[in-house]
Amino acid sequence: MEMFPSQQFDFPGFPVPSKSFETDQDGCSNDSFFDIASNSPSPSFGEVFTENSQLIESRKERSYTESLKILKNYQNRFRRLSAAPKRKFPAYDCVCTNVVFKKLSVAEIIKLAAEKIIQGSSQHSADESSVVSHPYASSFLGYSEEDYNDVELVMYLLASAEKIVDNQFERARKLLNECDKMSSAKGKAIERVVYYFSGALHERIDRKTGTVTPKGLGNKQSLDILDSLMDLKPDIIAMQKYVPFSQVWQFAAVQAVLDHVGDARKIHIIDMEIRTGMHYTIMMQALAAQRCVPLEYLKVTAVGTRSRGKIEETGRQLISFAESLNLKLYFDIVMVDDILDFHERLLEVKTDEAVAIYAELTFLFLVSRQDRLELLMNVIKRINPRVMVMVEVEANHNSPVFLNRFLETLFHFGAFFDCLEDCLKHDEASRMFTEGVYFSQGIRTIVAAEGEERTIRHVTMNVWKMFFARFGMVQVELSMSSVYQAKLMLNNFACGSSCTVETDGKSLIVGWKGTPIHSLSAWKVK
Repeated sequence: MEMFPSQQFDFPGFPVPSKSFETDQDGCSNDSFFDIASNSPSPSFGEVFTENSQLIESRKERSYTESLKILKNYQNRFRRLSAAPKRKFPAYDCVCTNVVFKKLSVAEIIKLAAEKIIQGSSQHSADESSVVSHPYASSFLGYSEEDYNDVELVMYLLASAEKIVDNQFERARKLLNECDKMSSAKGKAIERVVYYFSGALHERIDRKTGTVTPKGLGNKQSLDILDSLMDLKPDIIAMQKYVPFSQVWQFAAVQAVLDHVGDARKIHIIDMEIRTGMHYTIMMQALAAQRCVPLEYLKVTAVGTRSRGKIEETGRQLISFAESLNLKLYFDIVMVDDILDFHERLLEVKTDEAVAIYAELTFLFLVSRQDRLELLMNVIKRINPRVMVMVEVEANHNSPVFLNRFLETLFHFGAFFDCLEDCLKHDEASRMFTEGVYFSQGIRTIVAAEGEERTIRHVTMNVWKMFFARFGMVQVELSMSSVYQAKLMLNNFACGSSCTVETDGKSLIVGWKGTPIHSLSAWKVK
């Protein structure tokens, strides 16, 4: 069943549009399957020096081949989702004063900084200050002085992360102090990225040296984020209205669901994290627009472990919306104290219903609790839905090797900060709130915490494929209509040209200027 691409989608109050553990390098417990699947070689950043800094120190010879490897792997993962033209640098002439430099993206700045440090590590020159030299040295031809300063800022950040791995905490603090002088929560995108990552590294040092107690950090952050995503706060509305990601994946995901259940008279969607339920306004309008078979009813079962009142309010609004379209909607809620208490008998699935599972940013909070994730997958397997549609973060932030995880996280959130810089430039309050609450807590959990405290664990689609295969789940192809819906939505956003939407095998990857951000996929039980 295809949706009408010309449809407008309104909603009242909405804008249009068992454990097994192993020990990691820090001596902390981590989930075995996902850590092994996510693990890749550790990068080793070289020393960073400046001509006028008190931080000049003797350079150690370090292996930098693994750093080059992770950079190369990350570059390959970009896959240049849109065939963006290669950046051309103007020939620099010291006499010319009218050279126009193209603005570097945050990801490009991070990549240059990492490459500069690696190159510095590979040099055996006695001139320690040569790693960072005059902004118009030959290695920086084609870059502006602003680019140079941005790259130098990130180099301080990367070098501090390496010092932390080496347990050189005082040296790491000095480097972070330099980061703090040059960064700000109110600055440009790269300065804001460094500001929050520097704060996370400060906290990691405090936790390692016993200055602060780590108890409860990860769990509290996960609950706060999940609870806040249930409300239609101004920042949530701004993200939906101006940032392409959620509408792109929601329209494509709804189409993927309807491709498998759209011909049924009775449709039952089991939603694992309903939040505001905006995707059902899209689905109901699509069901009302064109059907060859009359729809008796649409049933939505929302599964939750918190915020029952907010889920009930979402249900009331969706029922009201369904009535306006002359659709019959049943809305059920299955609340459990813990996902370990979840069972298919709680769902009241009828034999004549076409059942689909909808999981939008659900599993990432369960990666650190594999017993719960395994129970959930076994329940889904027994339900045997026509399809399970999943939206997840497309990133590897689960490696037990800290520098690996740090670099991947820096690239990923760097792209996000870059996105908000462009998309929310007219709504600074929403941008600052989103970065200061959602992004900063995610960064802190991934960077500062270890073991069970590291509750937010993003893994890539390749890892999910291996995990789902253990439960007899196979990936199914997304229809051309689903891909079309995603790409069509980009036309509604002023910054849509920087958002990339392409297929990768059977998955749909949504990215920002070439950096993968989210994945959409569909699954069936064999």
